[in-house]
Amino acid sequence: MSEEPRRRRAPAMSPEDRREAIVHAALPLVIKDGTNVTTSQIAAAAGIAEGTVFRVFKDKQELLATCVSEALKSDVEIERIRKIDHDQPLNARLTESINAVREYLDRMWGVMSALRDTGYQPPAHKLGEEKGPPLEMRRLSEAVAELFADEPVRVKPEHAARLFLGLVFTNRMQGRGLGEVVAEPTELVELFLHGALKRGGNDE
Repeated sequence: MSEEPRRRRAPAMSPEDRREAIVHAALPLVIKDGTNVTTSQIAAAAGIAEGTVFRVFKDKQELLATCVSEALKSDVEIERIRKIDHDQPLNARLTESINAVREYLDRMWGVMSALRDTGYQPPAHKLGEEKGPPLEMRRLSEAVAELFADEPVRVKPEHAARLFLGLVFTNRMQGRGLGEVVAEPTELVELFLHGALKRGGNDE
């Protein structure tokens, strides 16, 4: 009688890779349940035993703080923006950038809103640590500014990028006093580049 072949164990992950895998598994759960998510749910989503979570994170608070840091990172979106084909017209480039930026906003706001609504308090040393626009927002703005390079804009590319992102951010905000309707990327770009008035000014 032939023996069944032994299952090969998956290669061990480094602590850094394990932390990253756990955080990526945790983010959708945090957006859904905020601080109410359990480490057993996170472990199940990551396909590991619950004890493994505490081998790389001191406690649940550290895991949640790491989820916040991960949600705030904009590396993936910046890479997408910098890969946009500059041979395209400006309106097409800006439309592509909106698709990247809104994914960043939805992830960041999703995590922060869920945690805030369920009583999360960030570590004390993180409060008031940075002045001015957050670093990741500045990096996004710098990437978008490159899309305006060599274009006949009325202001510096950096200023144009800030104004454009301000419109994108505001467009994603919904709720009481803000309405529920958002403009599609192509419509938003049209408004930014050509204004809200129809051709001919106030003419219908």
